Amino acid sequence: MGNWIESAIAFLSPKRGYQREEYRQGLEALRRNYDAGDFGRINAGWNPVNESAEYTDRMSRDVIRARARDLERNSDIINSITGAYKRNIIGGGWNLQARTEQEDLNNQIEKLWKIWCKKKNCDVTETQSFGQIMRMAVERKKIDGAVLFHKVYTSGGILPFKLQMLEVDELDVSRLTPREQGNKVVGGIELNRYNRPVGYWIRQYTFDGLAITDSVYMPAKDIIFYFSKRRPSQIREISDMAQTITRIRDANEFMNAVSVKERILACLSVFIKKVTPQGLGGSERNTGGGKHEYEGQKLAPGMIKYLNTNEEVDVVNPSGQATDATNYTKQQLRLIGAGQGISYESVSRDMSESNYSSARQGMIEDDLTYEEDKELVMEIMDEIYETFLISAVLSGKIQIRDFWENRDIYMAHEWIKAPKPWIDPLKEANANRIAIETGQKTFKEISAENGKDWRSQIDDMEEVIAYARSKGIKMGGVFGEKQ
Repeated sequence: MGNWIESAIAFLSPKRGYQREEYRQGLEALRRNYDAGDFGRINAGWNPVNESAEYTDRMSRDVIRARARDLERNSDIINSITGAYKRNIIGGGWNLQARTEQEDLNNQIEKLWKIWCKKKNCDVTETQSFGQIMRMAVERKKIDGAVLFHKVYTSGGILPFKLQMLEVDELDVSRLTPREQGNKVVGGIELNRYNRPVGYWIRQYTFDGLAITDSVYMPAKDIIFYFSKRRPSQIREISDMAQTITRIRDANEFMNAVSVKERILACLSVFIKKVTPQGLGGSERNTGGGKHEYEGQKLAPGMIKYLNTNEEVDVVNPSGQATDATNYTKQQLRLIGAGQGISYESVSRDMSESNYSSARQGMIEDDLTYEEDKELVMEIMDEIYETFLISAVLSGKIQIRDFWENRDIYMAHEWIKAPKPWIDPLKEANANRIAIETGQKTFKEISAENGKDWRSQIDDMEEVIAYARSKGIKMGGVFGEKQ
């Protein structure tokens, strides 16, 4: 039937028939393409453009950073997120395990490292220990998008090596002239033709924060730029909170509005209306006082107020906020957590809807999110440790004759993170026992998960068994041995 009608239209009006065929082919083409690429009514006004990462980010970088810092000062939600990252990435800190082929040398290096990590030895300002520096770095990356570690070679500590922390604001974005011909300067970072950073231009400030003189060039070998690179064309940072800033602010504004409303509803107030006596023609001579002004007035608990003659109280009472506040806030927190890759429980600290299984699964998923930042943090600590060891050798604190010939051997090390408390110790212990018995895990792997060195654990077990045996005590469990 359709073909007959179309043929008839084409016969009677070739122009109309052509238009109908063209329109039908256009509809078919739309059906074959992506809905996400459609510019129809639903996607009207959505016209993004493709640009390099640096060009896209630099237009909004400072504004986003300022807004994130404002929320950091005033929002409990954003502080809950940064707190979760600090706890799970740094937590109780990372312990160094030197892995040279000499046990005595390992102990010497580890002892010197613990001393260097004190604030008077590792921080050029002598105000933060190494663990505190790393926690601050994680927080600044979440809020500002990045932070810079400046390796300073100076006296005053146990080694001629300390760290100076620099904020991204100190990068001189006004600098356009490179130090070396053929390079370019983007956002205060000097790059070679492969876009590899070769130096950083750092602004100099007075005590009150005003910029002075010209910026100072620092070679890339002395700077560690801690940020997440998400596109090949990305040069500078963007705040990790960029995707969730607006939602966090919406949740804060909503809760502020609800809080104000509930405070008003909690105020029992009495308004006394004066009725004009008959025959006085609305005169205010006998109303007991002059006319009252209400500008700047507000409700207060137990307040008693007189109204002017012929005035009545009309209350604006928006409904719904208090009733829906819990559900709305939970949904917002879930979306905020999802945007940051962590669970609702980690953001809200609300465990009322969790059981062991859901809490364990949530922890596993959260740990996978934290792994990306843990990898970056470990790379930073690796570079700092290597500089520390070189400084120790050059200053004579550690004597290694063939250090430069076998540098990689002496640089070998591991980082052991302090363990997390168990959700259910009995279930976790049984799971570990079954994993070892079935060959799914080794004792070495479980020790690492608990933030311990497996060799040290076995040595400790041997010491306990020997001491117990000397006292005539038989140890049970894992300590059991044949007498």
